[in-house]
Amino acid sequence: MKRTRLSLCAPLLAVSLLAGCASAPPSSPHDPYESFNRSMYNFNDKADRWVVKPAAEGYRAVTPQPFRSAVGNFFDNIKDVYSAGSNLLRWEPEKALNDTMRVMINSTFGLFGLIDIATPAGLKNNKNGLGDTFATWGWKDSNYLVLPFFGPSTVRDGTGFGLSLFTNGPERLVYHNTPEAVAFYSLYGVNTRSRFIDLGLDESLGTAAIDPYTYMRDGYLQLRAKQLGLPNPTQQDDVNIDDLVSAPAAAPVKDASAPAAASAPAAAAPTVDASAAQ
Repeated sequence: MKRTRLSLCAPLLAVSLLAGCASAPPSSPHDPYESFNRSMYNFNDKADRWVVKPAAEGYRAVTPQPFRSAVGNFFDNIKDVYSAGSNLLRWEPEKALNDTMRVMINSTFGLFGLIDIATPAGLKNNKNGLGDTFATWGWKDSNYLVLPFFGPSTVRDGTGFGLSLFTNGPERLVYHNTPEAVAFYSLYGVNTRSRFIDLGLDESLGTAAIDPYTYMRDGYLQLRAKQLGLPNPTQQDDVNIDDLVSAPAAAPVKDASAPAAASAPAAAAPTVDASAAQ
């Protein structure tokens, strides 16, 4: 089991080492590792285009929608366990109790989480992980970081994700060695990717911006800031409106950044979310 977790965390350790070596001038103060992040983004994009997306399309072709929904509910039930622990660490007993009740109801009456009964019953779905806990403890500002295969993240959220892989969580009941762990997370990834296809996010991301990388980065940072109740880190507060008004007419510059998080569903990129394993 120890070897399994070390093998799963190896990419995250490599990310930390490589990110520290990035030195190219960033286009955003929240993206000092932009050179490395763009390389990892391109790697993930190619992996998605040639492996993950075809696998997800084949998966959709041979599995009915109720089956895919059941698989998604199963993984969401596991994430509720981590969410309960995170809320305890954040000293949010009411939310922790809510998450615990969700797990109990869905694990019993919902057939091990395959059916989501808790949500229709009125129990809120307020998932969070160690990244949220670290933010509550004071680590509010964190640099953007693209993880291999798992996609958009931050140093804070990536650290929380890596640490969660070392815990003996409920997924240990499902897999016991490296091959089983690979199958477990592969099923999660393919099932999650199929959701993006169903939502049509592939087309929206490809046509929404000149630079999909910047669009995804800003959208993710805005979304996380909104979830954590923090100011929008991509807001340009230092723009002088008078200078803009008095400036001579010029060709319009198209903004490649993402819109506000409230209207940016493409922030959830067609990659596996790093919080998924929690």
